[in-house]
Amino acid sequence: QVEVVEFGGDSVQAGGSLRLSCTASTISMSGFDVAWFRLPPGKGKELEGVAAFLSDEGAVYADSVKGRFTISKDTSKKTLDLQMDNLNPGDTGVYHCATVKKSGNWFTAVNYVYWGQGTQVVVSS
Repeated sequence: QVEVVEFGGDSVQAGGSLRLSCTASTISMSGFDVAWFRLPPGKGKELEGVAAFLSDEGAVYADSVKGRFTISKDTSKKTLDLQMDNLNPGDTGVYHCATVKKSGNWFTAVNYVYWGQGTQVVVSS
């Protein structure tokens, strides 16, 4: 069992910045992928892969956040941070951290085993 905890969510104005943090024991271990997903508000929405730190590739990003979000890993603290700059209302959602990818691509939620409860990000225009 892996405990995953996220924190750092808040409400900000468009153009602002936030830094989210994820803690999980796998962050300090080699061979494990850790990813950030978000669930936008509204009925029928699905989890979207935002960014990940892959064991064989390093940092990867969804096209929608490239150039605005930066993922960084601190193995000594067992944290994976997501620095989010130039936020827009489309970035609103509950952000979840996930780890232990069974197989497949990094941006599909069902590929991950362990999840945190999420932290809320609201970006107003």
